[in-house]
Amino acid sequence: MMTFTYKLAGFGTEFLKTLKLISRNKMGFLGFLVLLALILMSYVGPLVVPPEERAKVDQIYKPPSLEHPLGTDFQGRENWIMLVHGGAEVITVAFLAGLLTTIIAVVVGAASAFFGGGVDDFIMTLTDMWLALPRGILLIVTAYFVSLSDVWALAVFLSVFGWPSLARQVRSQFLSLKKREYVEAAQLLNLGAPHIIFREMMPNMMSYILLALIEAMIGAIYSQTYLVFLGLVPFGNNWGVLFSLAYAKNAIYNPNAMSSLLVPMGGIVALQLSLIMFSRSLEEVFNPRLRSGV
Repeated sequence: MMTFTYKLAGFGTEFLKTLKLISRNKMGFLGFLVLLALILMSYVGPLVVPPEERAKVDQIYKPPSLEHPLGTDFQGRENWIMLVHGGAEVITVAFLAGLLTTIIAVVVGAASAFFGGGVDDFIMTLTDMWLALPRGILLIVTAYFVSLSDVWALAVFLSVFGWPSLARQVRSQFLSLKKREYVEAAQLLNLGAPHIIFREMMPNMMSYILLALIEAMIGAIYSQTYLVFLGLVPFGNNWGVLFSLAYAKNAIYNPNAMSSLLVPMGGIVALQLSLIMFSRSLEEVFNPRLRSGV
């Protein structure tokens, strides 16, 4: 029991220290708060706010007012309720796709940089060939033949197309670390490639890897919204679907219906902007020289 208490106290201390580091950068801290609010709204909000499952023909395309804070959509449903229930899929796909993309890019880039020689040439040739393919067209054509009926399928699909450019960036970072004294010492001691890559080099790249994760998540948000807008992803009422439906119903030509476009678009923009702003604080968290002042 005492051991658990000590561990809990240590976790609390470390959490407060991390929060203090994040708060050093005001824009980064604001991004963290917005991101936290969006996550709570998307995952906790649907447990509190019941969904609107029936159309209200007498409330179609009502503009924002005290009765309808964010207006109503083409079925008379409250846009703010649709906003609450539409974020979970977008955030989940963005995180899973970003995580898978980063894992593939780190493994490929690290292996290419560490082994060098013919292995490096072979891996980078394949990467360059994959980069040369028109990604947008491939996404559309492949999506016609691949079932993207759940978040995991879409996340894997996006990660397959998203890793090459990031792998090249990771390779460059690993090449610079490969020349460090502690890496050369580990090589002389024959500690093995997995130990050197994951125990010696990887911890010194955590801030870069997390920034790469955020970059991959932002790219995944763009890509999934693009596919949803084209009708290639059969999801329910996420923000991309809401925007696509409002556009298909000619909301852009109806001044009272503009909120049906702006509300889901605002959710997507707020999510991307919060990730970009939050990335400013990650250097404070993972740079040991900056942590020393806390």
